[in-house]
Amino acid sequence: MKLINKKNEKILADNLEIANGYFSRMRGLLGRKSLEKGKGMYINSCNSIHSFFMKFKFDAVFINKKNEVIYLIEHMPAWRVSKICFSACSVIELPSGVIKDTQTNIGDLLEFSD
Repeated sequence: MKLINKKNEKILADNLEIANGYFSRMRGLLGRKSLEKGKGMYINSCNSIHSFFMKFKFDAVFINKKNEVIYLIEHMPAWRVSKICFSACSVIELPSGVIKDTQTNIGDLLEFSD
C-alpha cells in the first residue's frame, strides 16, 4: 500500500504494511534492525505507541478518521511512550526523517492507495 500527502503530493511510503490485529499491532516494528526508505507500518485502531526494545529511531504520524494528520513525532528514540492522542484512530510509523523530507504537517490530508 502507498501513502501520499495530498497537500503536496509527496509519497511518505510506497510499501506500507498493515497491522490491524491485536498481536500485529502490539508487535509493530519490534524485532527489526531498521526500517528502509519507502517502507512503513500502518497501525489501525491505535492512539498511542511505544518504542520499547526498538533498535532504531522512527517517525510517527497520528491520523484521525478522515486521514488528517493530528499529531507528529519525529525521530522517536527507543524506550519511549508517546502521549495518548485521544482523537487519533491510527498511527503510521515511518523511517526517521520522512516527516521532514515530505514536509508533512498537522492538518495535512493523507491518502492510502494500492
